[in-house]
Amino acid sequence: MSEKLNRTRLFDWHVAHGGRMVPFAGWEMPVQYPTGPIEEHHITRRSAGLFDIDHMGQFNVTGPDAEAYLNLLVTWDVRLMKETEAHYALMCHPTGGVVDDVFIYRMPDRWFVVVNADNRGKDFEWMTGHAEGFDVTVTDVSDETYMVALQGPKAIDLLQHLTPIDAAAVPRFFAAETTVDGVPALIGRTGYTGEDGVEIFFPAENALQVWEAILNTGPKTGIEVAPIGLAARDSLRFEPAFSLYGHEITDDITPLEARLGWACRFDKEFIGREALLKQKAEGLPRKLVSFELLDRGVPRAGYAIANAAGEEIGTVATGLYAPTVQKYCGSAFVQPQYAKIGTELNVLIRNKPKAAKVVKRPFYKPAYK
Repeated sequence: MSEKLNRTRLFDWHVAHGGRMVPFAGWEMPVQYPTGPIEEHHITRRSAGLFDIDHMGQFNVTGPDAEAYLNLLVTWDVRLMKETEAHYALMCHPTGGVVDDVFIYRMPDRWFVVVNADNRGKDFEWMTGHAEGFDVTVTDVSDETYMVALQGPKAIDLLQHLTPIDAAAVPRFFAAETTVDGVPALIGRTGYTGEDGVEIFFPAENALQVWEAILNTGPKTGIEVAPIGLAARDSLRFEPAFSLYGHEITDDITPLEARLGWACRFDKEFIGREALLKQKAEGLPRKLVSFELLDRGVPRAGYAIANAAGEEIGTVATGLYAPTVQKYCGSAFVQPQYAKIGTELNVLIRNKPKAAKVVKRPFYKPAYK
Protein backbone atom coordinates (compact mmCIF):
# COMPACT_ATOMS: atom_id res chain seq x y z
CA MET A 1 0.00 0.00 0.00
CA SER A 2 1.37 3.41 -0.93
CA GLU A 3 3.24 5.28 1.82
CA LYS A 4 1.78 8.49 0.41
CA LEU A 5 -1.49 7.72 2.19
CA ASN A 6 -2.09 9.39 5.54
CA ARG A 7 -2.41 7.32 8.68
CA THR A 8 -4.29 8.14 11.86
CA ARG A 9 -2.50 7.82 15.19
CA LEU A 10 -4.39 4.58 15.78
CA PHE A 11 -3.04 2.90 12.63
CA ASP A 12 -0.74 0.54 14.56
CA TRP A 13 -3.57 -0.35 16.97
CA HIS A 14 -5.86 -1.25 14.06
CA VAL A 15 -3.22 -3.46 12.44
CA ALA A 16 -2.36 -5.16 15.76
CA HIS A 17 -6.05 -5.97 16.30
CA GLY A 18 -6.67 -7.46 12.88
CA GLY A 19 -8.02 -4.41 11.11
CA ARG A 20 -7.93 -4.82 7.32
CA MET A 21 -6.52 -1.55 6.07
CA VAL A 22 -7.66 -0.02 2.78
CA PRO A 23 -7.18 3.32 1.00
CA PHE A 24 -10.02 5.75 1.73
CA ALA A 25 -10.11 9.49 0.99
CA GLY A 26 -6.31 9.66 1.01
CA TRP A 27 -5.97 7.65 4.22
CA GLU A 28 -5.25 4.06 5.23
CA MET A 29 -8.32 3.12 7.25
CA PRO A 30 -9.71 -0.12 8.71
CA VAL A 31 -12.53 -1.43 6.52
CA GLN A 32 -13.30 -4.24 8.98
CA TYR A 33 -11.99 -6.25 11.93
CA PRO A 34 -11.97 -10.06 12.38
CA THR A 35 -15.60 -10.06 13.57
CA GLY A 36 -16.65 -8.89 10.10
CA PRO A 37 -18.73 -5.90 8.96
CA ILE A 38 -22.16 -7.49 9.43
CA GLU A 39 -21.51 -8.29 13.09
CA GLU A 40 -19.94 -4.84 13.59
CA HIS A 41 -23.13 -3.34 12.18
CA HIS A 42 -25.30 -5.37 14.56
CA ILE A 43 -23.11 -4.55 17.59
CA THR A 44 -23.62 -0.84 16.91
CA ARG A 45 -27.38 -1.27 16.52
CA ARG A 46 -27.76 -3.33 19.72
CA SER A 47 -25.11 -1.86 22.03
CA ALA A 48 -22.14 0.37 21.13
CA GLY A 49 -19.59 0.75 18.36
CA LEU A 50 -16.42 2.84 18.40
CA PHE A 51 -15.23 4.50 15.17
CA ASP A 52 -11.84 6.03 14.37
CA ILE A 53 -12.90 8.94 12.16
CA ASP A 54 -9.82 11.11 12.54
CA HIS A 55 -9.52 11.30 8.75
CA MET A 56 -12.25 13.96 8.90
CA GLY A 57 -11.33 17.63 9.10
CA GLN A 58 -12.11 20.34 11.65
CA PHE A 59 -12.00 24.12 11.25
CA ASN A 60 -12.41 26.93 13.78
CA VAL A 61 -14.13 30.09 12.56
CA THR A 62 -13.66 33.18 14.73
CA GLY A 63 -14.00 36.95 14.51
CA PRO A 64 -16.72 39.62 14.78
CA ASP A 65 -18.26 38.65 11.41
CA ALA A 66 -18.12 34.87 11.90
CA GLU A 67 -21.90 34.43 12.12
CA ALA A 68 -22.66 36.57 9.04
CA TYR A 69 -19.85 34.90 7.09
CA LEU A 70 -21.00 31.35 7.82
CA ASN A 71 -24.60 32.29 7.16
CA LEU A 72 -23.70 33.29 3.60
CA LEU A 73 -21.53 30.20 3.15
CA VAL A 74 -23.97 27.48 4.22
CA THR A 75 -27.58 26.55 3.45
CA TRP A 76 -28.81 26.49 7.07
CA ASP A 77 -29.56 29.72 8.94
CA VAL A 78 -26.90 29.66 11.64
CA ARG A 79 -28.51 32.67 13.33
CA LEU A 80 -31.18 30.25 14.58
CA MET A 81 -28.62 28.14 16.43
CA LYS A 82 -28.33 28.33 20.21
CA GLU A 83 -25.02 28.27 22.04
CA THR A 84 -23.46 24.75 21.99
CA GLU A 85 -25.97 23.63 19.33
CA ALA A 86 -24.81 21.57 16.32
CA HIS A 87 -26.51 21.46 12.94
CA TYR A 88 -26.10 19.72 9.60
CA ALA A 89 -25.62 22.09 6.65
CA LEU A 90 -24.32 22.21 3.08
CA MET A 91 -21.92 24.48 1.27
CA CYS A 92 -22.99 24.96 -2.34
CA HIS A 93 -21.46 26.20 -5.55
CA PRO A 94 -23.25 29.10 -7.28
CA THR A 95 -24.58 26.41 -9.67
CA GLY A 96 -26.29 24.61 -6.74
CA GLY A 97 -23.96 21.59 -6.61
CA VAL A 98 -22.60 20.64 -3.21
CA VAL A 99 -19.07 21.67 -2.19
CA ASP A 100 -19.44 19.57 0.97
CA ASP A 101 -21.86 18.63 3.72
CA VAL A 102 -20.72 19.75 7.16
CA PHE A 103 -21.66 19.82 10.81
CA ILE A 104 -21.48 23.24 12.44
CA TYR A 105 -21.16 23.71 16.22
CA ARG A 106 -21.89 27.11 17.77
CA MET A 107 -19.50 27.26 20.71
CA PRO A 108 -19.15 30.19 23.16
CA ASP A 109 -15.78 31.28 21.76
CA ARG A 110 -15.87 29.98 18.18
CA TRP A 111 -17.76 28.22 15.44
CA PHE A 112 -16.48 24.66 14.98
CA VAL A 113 -16.98 23.12 11.52
CA VAL A 114 -16.50 19.41 10.79
CA VAL A 115 -15.83 18.53 7.14
CA ASN A 116 -15.31 15.37 5.09
CA ALA A 117 -11.82 13.88 4.79
CA ASP A 118 -11.56 13.98 1.01
CA ASN A 119 -12.75 17.60 0.94
CA ARG A 120 -10.58 19.07 3.70
CA GLY A 121 -8.22 20.93 1.35
CA LYS A 122 -10.98 21.94 -1.04
CA ASP A 123 -13.21 23.14 1.80
CA PHE A 124 -10.46 25.20 3.43
CA GLU A 125 -9.67 26.86 0.11
CA TRP A 126 -13.38 27.49 -0.50
CA MET A 127 -13.96 28.95 2.95
CA THR A 128 -10.89 31.18 3.01
CA GLY A 129 -11.60 32.23 -0.57
CA HIS A 130 -14.99 33.59 0.49
CA ALA A 131 -13.75 35.38 3.62
CA GLU A 132 -12.96 38.62 1.79
CA GLY A 133 -14.97 41.53 3.18
CA PHE A 134 -15.56 39.75 6.50
CA ASP A 135 -13.62 40.27 9.74
CA VAL A 136 -13.16 36.55 10.22
CA THR A 137 -10.41 33.96 10.65
CA VAL A 138 -10.67 30.35 9.45
CA THR A 139 -8.19 27.98 11.10
CA ASP A 140 -7.61 24.34 10.15
CA VAL A 141 -7.22 22.48 13.46
CA SER A 142 -7.52 18.97 11.98
CA ASP A 143 -3.97 17.85 12.71
CA GLU A 144 -4.07 18.69 16.42
CA THR A 145 -7.65 17.49 16.89
CA TYR A 146 -8.56 13.80 17.14
CA MET A 147 -12.08 12.61 16.33
CA VAL A 148 -13.82 9.37 17.28
CA ALA A 149 -17.49 8.40 17.33
CA LEU A 150 -19.17 6.25 19.97
CA GLN A 151 -22.56 5.17 18.65
CA GLY A 152 -25.35 2.84 19.75
CA PRO A 153 -28.17 2.51 22.32
CA LYS A 154 -25.63 1.87 25.13
CA ALA A 155 -23.12 4.52 24.01
CA ILE A 156 -24.20 7.19 26.50
CA ASP A 157 -24.27 4.67 29.38
CA LEU A 158 -20.71 3.67 28.55
CA LEU A 159 -19.48 7.25 28.15
CA GLN A 160 -20.94 8.16 31.54
CA HIS A 161 -18.24 6.05 33.22
CA LEU A 162 -15.53 8.23 31.63
CA THR A 163 -16.81 11.79 31.97
CA PRO A 164 -17.81 13.88 35.02
CA ILE A 165 -20.81 15.53 33.38
CA ASP A 166 -24.27 14.02 33.00
CA ALA A 167 -23.81 12.82 29.42
CA ALA A 168 -27.47 11.86 29.10
CA ALA A 169 -28.44 15.47 29.85
CA VAL A 170 -26.70 16.75 26.71
CA PRO A 171 -29.57 17.09 24.20
CA ARG A 172 -29.43 15.57 20.73
CA PHE A 173 -27.53 17.93 18.38
CA PHE A 174 -25.89 19.83 21.22
CA ALA A 175 -22.34 19.71 22.56
CA ALA A 176 -20.53 19.99 25.87
CA GLU A 177 -16.93 20.74 26.81
CA THR A 178 -15.76 18.28 29.45
CA THR A 179 -13.16 15.54 29.93
CA VAL A 180 -13.10 11.92 28.78
CA ASP A 181 -10.79 9.71 30.89
CA GLY A 182 -9.31 12.95 32.20
CA VAL A 183 -8.55 14.30 28.72
CA PRO A 184 -10.09 17.70 27.77
CA ALA A 185 -12.75 16.97 25.16
CA LEU A 186 -15.69 18.35 23.23
CA ILE A 187 -18.49 15.82 23.01
CA GLY A 188 -21.23 16.38 20.46
CA ARG A 189 -24.40 14.34 20.72
CA THR A 190 -24.22 13.81 16.99
CA GLY A 191 -23.36 10.94 14.69
CA TYR A 192 -24.08 9.37 11.35
CA THR A 193 -25.32 5.88 12.15
CA GLY A 194 -28.99 6.42 12.98
CA GLU A 195 -28.22 5.59 16.62
CA ASP A 196 -27.88 7.61 19.79
CA GLY A 197 -24.32 8.48 20.71
CA VAL A 198 -21.58 11.06 20.50
CA GLU A 199 -18.71 12.30 18.42
CA ILE A 200 -15.71 13.18 20.59
CA PHE A 201 -12.96 15.71 19.81
CA PHE A 202 -9.79 15.90 21.90
CA PRO A 203 -6.00 16.53 21.59
CA ALA A 204 -4.47 14.20 19.02
CA GLU A 205 -1.68 13.11 21.35
CA ASN A 206 -4.29 11.42 23.58
CA ALA A 207 -5.73 9.25 20.78
CA LEU A 208 -4.62 5.86 22.09
CA GLN A 209 -5.50 6.71 25.70
CA VAL A 210 -9.09 7.72 24.94
CA TRP A 211 -9.63 4.91 22.41
CA GLU A 212 -8.47 2.17 24.78
CA ALA A 213 -10.26 3.74 27.76
CA ILE A 214 -13.57 3.47 25.92
CA LEU A 215 -12.96 -0.10 24.75
CA ASN A 216 -11.72 -1.23 28.18
CA THR A 217 -14.69 0.35 29.97
CA GLY A 218 -17.08 -1.94 28.11
CA PRO A 219 -16.04 -5.22 29.78
CA LYS A 220 -15.73 -3.52 33.17
CA THR A 221 -19.34 -2.31 33.01
CA GLY A 222 -20.94 -5.20 31.14
CA ILE A 223 -21.57 -3.05 28.07
CA GLU A 224 -20.71 -4.65 24.74
CA VAL A 225 -18.50 -2.35 22.65
CA ALA A 226 -16.28 -3.01 19.65
CA PRO A 227 -14.20 -1.12 17.07
CA ILE A 228 -16.09 -0.59 13.82
CA GLY A 229 -14.62 -0.35 10.31
CA LEU A 230 -15.58 1.57 7.19
CA ALA A 231 -17.79 -1.18 5.73
CA ALA A 232 -20.16 -1.20 8.70
CA ARG A 233 -19.96 2.59 8.94
CA ASP A 234 -21.28 2.72 5.37
CA SER A 235 -24.18 0.31 5.96
CA LEU A 236 -25.05 2.06 9.23
CA ARG A 237 -25.31 5.47 7.57
CA PHE A 238 -27.06 4.05 4.50
CA GLU A 239 -30.02 2.39 6.30
CA PRO A 240 -31.32 5.66 7.80
CA ALA A 241 -30.77 7.30 4.37
CA PHE A 242 -27.91 9.62 5.33
CA SER A 243 -26.00 11.01 2.36
CA LEU A 244 -22.34 10.23 1.72
CA TYR A 245 -20.28 12.79 -0.16
CA GLY A 246 -19.15 11.36 -3.48
CA HIS A 247 -22.26 9.19 -3.70
CA GLU A 248 -25.59 10.91 -2.86
CA ILE A 249 -24.04 14.39 -3.03
CA THR A 250 -21.25 15.76 -5.23
CA ASP A 251 -20.13 18.98 -6.88
CA ASP A 252 -22.72 18.23 -9.59
CA ILE A 253 -25.63 17.02 -7.43
CA THR A 254 -27.84 19.60 -5.73
CA PRO A 255 -29.41 19.35 -2.26
CA LEU A 256 -32.86 19.27 -3.85
CA GLU A 257 -31.98 16.29 -6.05
CA ALA A 258 -30.50 14.56 -2.98
CA ARG A 259 -33.64 15.15 -0.83
CA LEU A 260 -31.77 17.57 1.42
CA GLY A 261 -34.05 20.55 0.91
CA TRP A 262 -34.85 20.38 4.64
CA ALA A 263 -31.27 21.58 5.32
CA CYS A 264 -31.76 24.68 3.14
CA ARG A 265 -33.31 27.90 4.46
CA PHE A 266 -34.51 29.80 1.42
CA ASP A 267 -35.67 32.77 3.51
CA LYS A 268 -32.05 33.96 3.78
CA GLU A 269 -29.17 34.44 1.35
CA PHE A 270 -26.56 31.75 0.75
CA ILE A 271 -24.24 30.82 -2.10
CA GLY A 272 -26.20 28.68 -4.56
CA ARG A 273 -29.64 29.85 -3.40
CA GLU A 274 -30.68 31.36 -6.75
CA ALA A 275 -29.72 28.22 -8.68
CA LEU A 276 -31.69 26.03 -6.25
CA LEU A 277 -34.76 28.28 -6.42
CA LYS A 278 -34.57 28.13 -10.23
CA GLN A 279 -34.32 24.33 -10.11
CA LYS A 280 -37.24 24.17 -7.69
CA ALA A 281 -39.37 26.30 -10.03
CA GLU A 282 -38.45 24.45 -13.22
CA GLY A 283 -38.60 20.93 -11.75
CA LEU A 284 -35.86 18.48 -10.83
CA PRO A 285 -34.09 16.62 -13.64
CA ARG A 286 -33.49 13.64 -11.32
CA LYS A 287 -34.50 12.44 -7.88
CA LEU A 288 -32.85 10.28 -5.28
CA VAL A 289 -34.77 7.09 -4.53
CA SER A 290 -34.24 4.03 -2.37
CA PHE A 291 -34.62 0.64 -3.98
CA GLU A 292 -34.70 -3.00 -2.98
CA LEU A 293 -33.22 -5.67 -5.24
CA LEU A 294 -35.71 -8.46 -6.05
CA ASP A 295 -33.30 -10.68 -8.02
CA ARG A 296 -30.00 -12.06 -6.77
CA GLY A 297 -27.04 -9.74 -7.15
CA VAL A 298 -25.11 -6.89 -5.55
CA PRO A 299 -25.97 -3.39 -6.80
CA ARG A 300 -22.78 -1.32 -6.88
CA ALA A 301 -22.32 2.44 -7.07
CA GLY A 302 -22.16 3.56 -10.69
CA TYR A 303 -24.30 0.73 -12.11
CA ALA A 304 -26.94 1.89 -14.59
CA ILE A 305 -30.67 1.78 -13.83
CA ALA A 306 -33.03 0.91 -16.68
CA ASN A 307 -36.80 0.90 -17.14
CA ALA A 308 -38.86 -2.05 -18.37
CA ALA A 309 -38.09 -1.11 -21.98
CA GLY A 310 -34.37 -1.32 -21.32
CA GLU A 311 -33.79 2.44 -21.51
CA GLU A 312 -31.25 3.82 -19.05
CA ILE A 313 -33.03 6.17 -16.67
CA GLY A 314 -30.58 6.58 -13.80
CA THR A 315 -27.51 5.47 -11.84
CA VAL A 316 -26.89 3.70 -8.53
CA ALA A 317 -25.39 6.06 -5.91
CA THR A 318 -24.93 3.46 -3.15
CA GLY A 319 -25.57 -0.27 -3.25
CA LEU A 320 -24.92 -2.83 -0.51
CA TYR A 321 -26.28 -5.47 1.82
CA ALA A 322 -28.34 -3.80 4.55
CA PRO A 323 -27.89 -6.04 7.62
CA THR A 324 -30.82 -4.67 9.66
CA VAL A 325 -33.38 -5.41 6.93
CA GLN A 326 -31.37 -8.37 5.55
CA LYS A 327 -31.72 -7.29 1.93
CA TYR A 328 -29.58 -6.01 -0.90
CA CYS A 329 -30.63 -2.39 -1.29
CA GLY A 330 -29.44 0.85 -2.76
CA SER A 331 -30.01 4.50 -3.47
CA ALA A 332 -30.12 5.80 -7.03
CA PHE A 333 -30.75 8.93 -9.03
CA VAL A 334 -33.54 8.39 -11.55
CA GLN A 335 -35.70 10.50 -13.81
CA PRO A 336 -38.56 11.98 -11.72
CA GLN A 337 -41.29 9.90 -13.34
CA TYR A 338 -39.63 6.75 -11.96
CA ALA A 339 -39.33 8.00 -8.36
CA LYS A 340 -42.75 6.84 -7.12
CA ILE A 341 -42.75 4.12 -4.44
CA GLY A 342 -43.48 0.73 -5.99
CA THR A 343 -42.04 1.59 -9.40
CA GLU A 344 -40.28 -1.41 -10.94
CA LEU A 345 -36.73 -0.88 -12.13
CA ASN A 346 -33.84 -2.94 -13.46
CA VAL A 347 -30.31 -2.61 -12.13
CA LEU A 348 -27.77 -3.53 -14.80
CA ILE A 349 -25.32 -5.81 -12.99
CA ARG A 350 -22.53 -6.86 -15.34
CA ASN A 351 -24.84 -5.62 -18.11
CA LYS A 352 -27.59 -8.05 -17.07
CA PRO A 353 -30.91 -6.57 -15.85
CA LYS A 354 -31.78 -7.48 -12.27
CA ALA A 355 -35.29 -6.67 -11.01
CA ALA A 356 -35.67 -4.02 -8.31
CA LYS A 357 -38.38 -1.71 -7.03
CA VAL A 358 -38.51 1.74 -5.48
CA VAL A 359 -39.28 1.54 -1.75
CA LYS A 360 -40.03 3.94 1.08
CA ARG A 361 -37.12 5.73 2.74
CA PRO A 362 -35.45 5.15 5.15
CA PHE A 363 -34.76 1.44 5.57
CA TYR A 364 -34.14 2.06 9.28
CA LYS A 365 -35.78 4.75 11.39
CA PRO A 366 -33.16 6.58 13.49
CA ALA A 367 -33.26 5.48 17.12
CA TYR A 368 -32.36 8.80 18.73
CA LYS A 369 -33.30 9.59 22.32
